[in-house]
Amino acid sequence: MNMNDKVIITVTVDCSMSYPGFDRMPAIDDVETVADEYIRAIDAGASLVHHHGVHRLEDTIQEDGRQLSRTDFQGWSDLTEAIRSERDAIIQFGIASARLEEKIELMKLGPDMMSYAFNVHDEYFRPDPAYPANEQYAIHPRSELEAFSAAALEHGVKPEIECFYSGAFWNLEYIREQGLLQDPVWATLFLGWPGGAWTPPTPDSLLHLAKHVPDNVNWNCSVMNSQQQWRILALAMSIGGHVRVGWEDNPYLPDGTPSRSNAELVEEVVKLARLMGREVATPDEAREIIGLPVRVAR
Repeated sequence: MNMNDKVIITVTVDCSMSYPGFDRMPAIDDVETVADEYIRAIDAGASLVHHHGVHRLEDTIQEDGRQLSRTDFQGWSDLTEAIRSERDAIIQFGIASARLEEKIELMKLGPDMMSYAFNVHDEYFRPDPAYPANEQYAIHPRSELEAFSAAALEHGVKPEIECFYSGAFWNLEYIREQGLLQDPVWATLFLGWPGGAWTPPTPDSLLHLAKHVPDNVNWNCSVMNSQQQWRILALAMSIGGHVRVGWEDNPYLPDGTPSRSNAELVEEVVKLARLMGREVATPDEAREIIGLPVRVAR
């Protein structure tokens, strides 16, 4: 099979913000249990783990006009080591909502990749009305995107460009023209994530975004909608995209029942991929597709 036909599965475990009422999610600082969720998902077929370390959402909008996450650096280090010591997988640091100075400090922990939103952050998570809404707000001016991308180049960290709508593609090209992004670029298309940066979780939305993804960009798809996620991920794989699953995006199986683990969600994607003739990429194959160096054995 051609390498370009392989599908990369990303798994993201932490739903403490997106589904705070999901009772199978361990406490964010229970590093051992969270790491075990990632390890089982890798064994099921995920080759890229998108983790949030240990963090805390700010209670209100701060003086800088942002309401984002604060980072527990030791927690991030401990979770990264707990995964890497047990399994080979691409480590992608998430929480694109963290402030720039904290993201740069996290780069010193040596992730393979790191997320950054190339559009505004305006998110509203309240799937269960029994819980208060978790909200995040921030703009990300191009000067900030330049500073992030320059720091990522300096630290040997490949950016994951988070794209909640097509304006992120314009910013991507602007930053690439500055020589700050190495090809191939890796981007994630977000559908159904509630808030002011929302794009509808529909096939038409995905086809529109996929049509306008810039050249020399490999794209991944994340859907936050329990009814539509599985249909849209199948469409994404059928048109050559890669996919992301996990409790952060949607903790429910295709029949609507709660998953018992993130590995169960990965297993469903593996089935879908193979039904349409796409094999699942190993971590080393994923590194080749994404444009990462082969991992040196520790």
